[in-house]
Amino acid sequence: MPRLYTKLRARKFAGAHVGCDTEDVTEDDIGLRERKKQATRVALRDAALRLALERGPDNVRVHDIAEASGVSPRTYNNYFSSREQAIVAAITADREQRIVTAIATRPDEISLSEAVISAIVEQYADPGDQARDVLLMITTSPALRESYADSVAISERPLADALIERAPDIDPLTARVLAAGVGAAARVAIHDWLTSVAVSASSTGFVVPAGSLAERMRAALLPLAPAFEAAVKRASLPH
Repeated sequence: MPRLYTKLRARKFAGAHVGCDTEDVTEDDIGLRERKKQATRVALRDAALRLALERGPDNVRVHDIAEASGVSPRTYNNYFSSREQAIVAAITADREQRIVTAIATRPDEISLSEAVISAIVEQYADPGDQARDVLLMITTSPALRESYADSVAISERPLADALIERAPDIDPLTARVLAAGVGAAARVAIHDWLTSVAVSASSTGFVVPAGSLAERMRAALLPLAPAFEAAVKRASLPH
């Protein structure tokens, strides 16, 4: 039976008296609201990316995104603070969960550091089917480059949990420190990659990032490998 929550609702009577009655709210009601919020967020971010690719990001207004999603601009502002944030949210959707899953499914025989590094490099090196158009759009828009770089931060807790799942003896605090280091290294790699742009020699004048993102990401993460291995070794010592 669904758990019940009680919500007080003020009720005004004739005259000055104000009373309260109660309205039962179930876990199912709360779950439905959260699903609706998530659906709205997905609709907004998908519309933002679609319109940006069709028109160019500078030609997309918050009003356009809200209208395409069937909501008001005010509702839009409850989810995103800018059009760039919504566009980047669509590009990076579910990336964090994919990284955590990739770490968990790496072969047991490889080291913890290689499991983490290879999983993250894999996710950032494969941006998806729209890679070329999205890449061009990001690199030619300073606002999108900045927003994309800011989006790189990987939530500390989920990544720390993934580390502990692979190496259960690691101290939780150590796992969180390692996770924070990974997020910082990934952010540095993306920022460095996006700011290293060069105009193509072709007549199109395309602006593209110089070098491979996968190589830069691996290079940024590799200095953390000794810390991972030290943490694993320390965790294996008798207490």
